[in-house]
Amino acid sequence: MSTLLSPPRPVGSYRQLLRLAGPAYVLVAFLGRLPLAMSQLGTLLLVSNATGSYGLGGLAAGSLAVANAVGAPLAESVADRIGQRPVVLVQSLLGALGLSGLVLCVHADLSSQAIVTMAAVAGLILPQVGPLARVRWRPITADSDAPQQRRLVDAAFSYEGAADEASFALGPALVGLAAVAVSPGGALLLAAALLAVFGTAFALDPSARLTHAARLGVARIGSGRLLTATFGVLALGQLSIGMLFGGTQTGATVLAVEAGQPGVAGLIHATLGVGSAVAGIATAYLPARIGHERRALAAAAALLVLSLPLLLADGLVAVIGVVLVLGCAVAPYMIAVFSLAERVVPAHRVGTAMTLLAGSTGIGYAVGSSVAGRLGDARGSTAAFAVTIGASALALTVMSTQQRRLRRAVAASH
Repeated sequence: MSTLLSPPRPVGSYRQLLRLAGPAYVLVAFLGRLPLAMSQLGTLLLVSNATGSYGLGGLAAGSLAVANAVGAPLAESVADRIGQRPVVLVQSLLGALGLSGLVLCVHADLSSQAIVTMAAVAGLILPQVGPLARVRWRPITADSDAPQQRRLVDAAFSYEGAADEASFALGPALVGLAAVAVSPGGALLLAAALLAVFGTAFALDPSARLTHAARLGVARIGSGRLLTATFGVLALGQLSIGMLFGGTQTGATVLAVEAGQPGVAGLIHATLGVGSAVAGIATAYLPARIGHERRALAAAAALLVLSLPLLLADGLVAVIGVVLVLGCAVAPYMIAVFSLAERVVPAHRVGTAMTLLAGSTGIGYAVGSSVAGRLGDARGSTAAFAVTIGASALALTVMSTQQRRLRRAVAASH
């Protein structure tokens, strides 16, 4: 009897989520997030290769990320009113055109200002499929009783964190392979094609309407504040992980070029996502009594400890090994931050909160890649990787000093 009454194991939760959403939705939602994961490194490689400047490449990639951080929450606020389907459909088609336009601008040898501007235009209209997919799980699981739904949503967020990290492993890997097989421009055109196909499929999936109907149902529950001090802490936490991504990706690019193998840059960064994806799936096995604020603190400490060997790694093989292990702390950190946000913001603002946090990650990426690009131009890959370590230190500082605030916010949300 005790076995029958015990909560379902994580594997059972994942199976139930797959049954509720359907395999086709899970596949489309994963493939739909690849273009964004490809766009930043693709832009960095394209511009750096064409101009010979890591600084300009980092600036263009950072401009794309910052513009996306601005555009995605605005698009989500519109989706809150009219639903995800028309918004994501327009974003997918225009985003594909934007990435294609960026390739044309670079190959037309336009000015640096024009290239950076076009990168920003492309970033402004790219959809953030990962945050949008997170929003859909609550209505997808709405027919479950409250305790079971809480477990399913937690498992869904663990899966989404792993899926994000897997996309940021596969995306850069695809960029690296396409850059070697065709060209850096070909890599971005591949991202544009994937966005046009799978972004559109994600927009047209029936769950988009289900989410909109759920939001209409909660619209009557007060206005609720989104931009609180607690949410600011979470946004700063995500900004730091974005800086880690930017520093690591740029450092890997500089190192690969130094070694005479520029196409390997995507594969190096991909290893960060491999370890992260595995660790993300495993977080569903953590006991519920370990709060997400404590998980974020532990993961932040691991980020700092595991990033320090980057200063000593002196070759491609060594860096790949360090980055693979470092990735094991990334997804647990991000899952904890997104799960905290899902708990502490008003129910009808969760979608906007998810995209704002993803936007903070993008801004952090812009800062990290830009600073690391300049350091890489001046002093090489080791200096660029110092940005990764600084970002880890920032994450640990934020989470270690804000534990009490986060605990209070979670307790007040019950």
